[in-house]
Amino acid sequence: MNDQRTTERAGMLAVALTAILWGTSGTAAAMAPELSAVTIGAIAMSGGGLLQAAVNARAIRAAWSSLIGQWPVALLGGICVMIYPLCFFGSMRIGGVALGTVVSLASAPLFSAVIERVADGRRLTLRWTIACALGIVGSAALALSRSESSHGDTLSGNHSAALGVGLGLLAGITYAGLSWAMRRLMNRSVPRGAAAGSVMGLGGVFLLPIVAVGVPAVVAHPETLGVLAYLVLVPQFLGYVLFSRGLGRIDSSTATTITLIEPAVATALAVGVLAEPITAVGWVGIALLATALLVLLAPRLPTSTGPASTSVEAESSTGRSTHEAVPRGRRGA
Repeated sequence: MNDQRTTERAGMLAVALTAILWGTSGTAAAMAPELSAVTIGAIAMSGGGLLQAAVNARAIRAAWSSLIGQWPVALLGGICVMIYPLCFFGSMRIGGVALGTVVSLASAPLFSAVIERVADGRRLTLRWTIACALGIVGSAALALSRSESSHGDTLSGNHSAALGVGLGLLAGITYAGLSWAMRRLMNRSVPRGAAAGSVMGLGGVFLLPIVAVGVPAVVAHPETLGVLAYLVLVPQFLGYVLFSRGLGRIDSSTATTITLIEPAVATALAVGVLAEPITAVGWVGIALLATALLVLLAPRLPTSTGPASTSVEAESSTGRSTHEAVPRGRRGA
């Protein structure tokens, strides 16, 4: 049991590092104001995804038969990778940075929980529920603290907020979907590298037409190449390497909950690098997000109900139910 908890903590820390790297994206993108948010998001995600596929090409070839057997899951994950950055950056563009960030990131753990409950029959733990609630409230507090300082990059009209929320919800469900797809492939005997490389690589290919549309803007502003290279190599490539390692040890709903610390990192960088102000409400939000992470990492209290309660807790933590002793990879997708 201790070894299992150590493995889970290692996965949580890997995802926390991922969130830190992802949190640098907004500050980095601010260094390239000549490019639209959609262009930056498409190039960063496509480049990172294709690089993932290239690095894991040998693993993908070795697991090809397993991937073919699970092709609907891989395809679903690739489609989610394609849609996520467009909706995420589109939500911020239309509804505002604060609204887009909170709706997209805060809805992802909820969608992950629903997907795992419906698709995998996974039960939710009180620990996850508390951490998720703290993370969502903390994200909302950060959004309120930054709403007045956010640059006005929104559309005029009565429907901009509603459309921004809609795109944010779509971003949240696609982020949850790509996380679940990678975890599902790993649960069905596909190695981590092959799962991440196939899902991210497919998404990278699907994004290429949008990348092509944005190439003229990049050519016209070659000074943005350094920013794009950083976004591709660090948040998107290295970030998703760490994220996939974390998903190999924890379930997708826990992973998406941990990445709620991304807004805190982004806020800290905005304050320190871009000199954006932060209010007391913002600091409360950061404290709540830190508390959510501590709740997930905290040691479990011993129970007096014996092995039965331990097995239920183990089921909830790993995302596998006790009736999955027979590998689920032999079932259809």
